Amino acid sequence: MSRAKGEVSEGSINAGSDFLHLTIADAPHGGRTDWLAGQLRQAITDGRVPVGDRLPATRVLAADLGVSRGVVSEAYQRLTEEGHLSGRGRAGTVVVAAPTRPTPLVPTPAPAPDPAGLFPTAPSSDIFEAARAASATIDLTPGVPDLTAFPRADWLRAERTVLRRLAAADFGYGDPCGAPAMRQAVAAWLARYRGITVDPTEVIIVAGVSQALALIAQALAAGGVHRIAVEEPGSLGVRQLLNNWRMETPPVAVDDAGLRVDELVAGGAPAVMLTPAHQFPTGVVLDGDRRRQLVAWARAGGLIIEDDYDAEHRYDRPPVPALRGLLPEQVCYAGSVSKLLAPALRIGWLLVPTRLREAVVVAKRNADLGNAVLPQLVLAELMTSGAFERHLRLLRRRHIRRRDAMIAALAREVPTATVHGAAAGLHLMITLDDAVVDAELAAATMARGVKVQPLSWHCQLPHRPGLVLGYAALTATEIEEGVAQIGVALGHHRAATSAD
Repeated sequence: MSRAKGEVSEGSINAGSDFLHLTIADAPHGGRTDWLAGQLRQAITDGRVPVGDRLPATRVLAADLGVSRGVVSEAYQRLTEEGHLSGRGRAGTVVVAAPTRPTPLVPTPAPAPDPAGLFPTAPSSDIFEAARAASATIDLTPGVPDLTAFPRADWLRAERTVLRRLAAADFGYGDPCGAPAMRQAVAAWLARYRGITVDPTEVIIVAGVSQALALIAQALAAGGVHRIAVEEPGSLGVRQLLNNWRMETPPVAVDDAGLRVDELVAGGAPAVMLTPAHQFPTGVVLDGDRRRQLVAWARAGGLIIEDDYDAEHRYDRPPVPALRGLLPEQVCYAGSVSKLLAPALRIGWLLVPTRLREAVVVAKRNADLGNAVLPQLVLAELMTSGAFERHLRLLRRRHIRRRDAMIAALAREVPTATVHGAAAGLHLMITLDDAVVDAELAAATMARGVKVQPLSWHCQLPHRPGLVLGYAALTATEIEEGVAQIGVALGHHRAATSAD
């Protein structure tokens, strides 16, 4: 049954309903509930569904549209909370009030942004927000999971389970380190999948890896540390975040074996931030010899900050154990569900050495008094019930098909590109010949309706030009069309460069 729903979510069937002539193909990816609630709200407003009318049963409308029943139930629930609908048991869901008609406004169309302006040579601190806000027909931004695959039915089922057993006192303020059930679930998950044995009381629940890094930076600064070496190339977002906390981020080269530990030693930084299981953006795995060198460096007094951002997404290679499992007192370890479920949940976890724990907990308490408890408990229920693991298996099958579609399309449409990092993750990196200016290529591709990231964004030092391309959130057809447009843009870019 889950396979059939997965196929519908990828747009292979154009389902629709006689009721209001709703067609699911009109709904945007990842926004079906919002779309359906909006369609129903408008129909009530303009009188197509007057007060007193009964809406179709959730099961019937879901079957007509080819979506999960949870999508329809959630849309009905939103309108019920707004006061427009009322559930009346066997009598069904009835319209009880129409929204007030707003005074129509004539919108002033915003000018379309200049694609070149989205890809400056030196990206600003708000570059990712600007890039996300820019509309594109096909979005190949890396790091975006398949939001249409979010397990809505499992989430609703887990939420009902949690709410049934919660006492009134459970809705009060919780431990700033996280709900005990969530910390227990994370500890079990790390033991099974990442080779980390940790007591649940050592787990700190955070608002994603970004907050984890911010807490670590604050704790290190309090101890007099103001330099954290980073991978080169390496994540621009990570570098910006650390810089915002007044950390210097000297680059350390990454080659085919991973981080150059000899450069790390020579640079003298007391800490290093890295992605050893699947380096961003190159996709390289830190090999055995480099791991041994890094362990020796850490045992001599260095601190490793390990971002395990997408280690579960592996396809053509065996799992790589986390460094934290080897050196619990020399490694800060951060992970999250952003690449497994959705970034919007803002739930992650952090493990720190004993000497940093008190400072990190104080920083977390001062930041927000702890993550919202209810989502933690729902996620813990998903993780302990087996639903989370089933979801990961579904994603792996889907991602393999999409990765293969991108590799085949690149071979066909951009044959001069070298592909990196295909064995795992949610993105590929491609490098091109030195005559290409990748920021200009990204702008030209954006002008053709396809959003990509230039590799130069993620480099502090000169590097071969390239692009970083996400594939997890798109169908094979969309991927093929997006890569075709990259090929066309690259041809025009090379022709213009030659003419100059």
